[in-house]
Amino acid sequence: MLTQLVRPLLAVGLLVTALLFASPSLAVEPVVDTAPTYEDLIARLDALPSSLEAVARYDAAVARADQARALPNPSIAYDMENVYGTGPYNGIGNAETTLSINQPLELFGQRSARVQAARSDADAAGLRREQVRWQVAAQVALVYAEAEAAARRHELAAEALSLTEQDARGVAAMVEQGREATLRDIQAQSEVASARAAVDEASALRDAAFARLSAIALLDRPVQAIGASLLDRAPGTPQAGDADPLAVQVAQAELVTAGRLVTVERRRARPDVNASLGMRRYRDTDDEAFTVGIELTVPLFDRNRGGIRAAYAEERAAEARLIAQQQEARAGRFAAVAALAASGSRTRAADNGVAAAEEAYRLSRIGFEAGRISQLELRSTRAALIASRNAAVDARIARVRAEIDLARLEGRAPFGDSR
Repeated sequence: MLTQLVRPLLAVGLLVTALLFASPSLAVEPVVDTAPTYEDLIARLDALPSSLEAVARYDAAVARADQARALPNPSIAYDMENVYGTGPYNGIGNAETTLSINQPLELFGQRSARVQAARSDADAAGLRREQVRWQVAAQVALVYAEAEAAARRHELAAEALSLTEQDARGVAAMVEQGREATLRDIQAQSEVASARAAVDEASALRDAAFARLSAIALLDRPVQAIGASLLDRAPGTPQAGDADPLAVQVAQAELVTAGRLVTVERRRARPDVNASLGMRRYRDTDDEAFTVGIELTVPLFDRNRGGIRAAYAEERAAEARLIAQQQEARAGRFAAVAALAASGSRTRAADNGVAAAEEAYRLSRIGFEAGRISQLELRSTRAALIASRNAAVDARIARVRAEIDLARLEGRAPFGDSR
């Protein structure tokens, strides 16, 4: 009875197994982790650690600006006079008590200078936040493009290995026919081994690039493939460039902040004024009276000269940074625009070179099989084809880098719109 039940089950299992192996459509395909698209990564900029840090620093600067507007806290004092003396003042029976409230006034523009300096620092922090955002976008674009380039180089290395093995088989056939020397077969096998090592190296570089992309995208595990291409995407037209780059705007905001800190230090040298209002009680007559007082410091010994000199020095340093940043931004924009135009021409030339190298290899392959072209000539055309394909990848990486440099200066994401 048990045997009669087991046999149908075994038959069904064998039938399912046969169907899975016979039909590729029914077989289970391995899951490949494809990287998010470049647009998806750009949409996640605000969630990346560098952006979160910049936002936190901006929030801290805004909080300090809000705190700068707060008035100083008053103080409460309780005094007893004429206690434990002689005669009628022995003990505290006839002591005079005073309860007073003291309030710093912050006259001579001290509070306004502090508030303006804190507000200026918050504005500079806001510009730095935007600058970090586009720096992160540039990093994302570069890592994405490098991962795609590494994947392409691995594919090219695998294709080069296939071509080398194909040529090696042709050489081996000619050696068997006596049309080539045995040395040619040994050389061909050496080329195959070298091409196989190049594939292994390209595979390691690809995996490392995928790991960096997974890290910057905050993925749980490394990606295994690139979806939408960034290397083949043509950059947009450079902007007019009338507005100052973000780096220059940050330097200008820092100069304004440094100037307002000079004002803070200068007004800190002025006297501090405190007002007091109190109530005094006389024990011997049980009378009460108000007390009013003004207290101010005398800037006799400390006039904050060192602080003022330091603030002026910081202002000069900020002014020098602004001049340097303006010159660097101007030169960087000219260089980025020129590099972008040159990389476009280089990409087109590299694509034409690939087409010419493919045709040359095809013709040399036909000539080699017909016995009209030597193995050295075939090897030369194959090497030229491999080099031209790698040069096309290098040209596209150069174009991406030029677009990244220009986008960083214009304050936008690479291959995207301006802010």
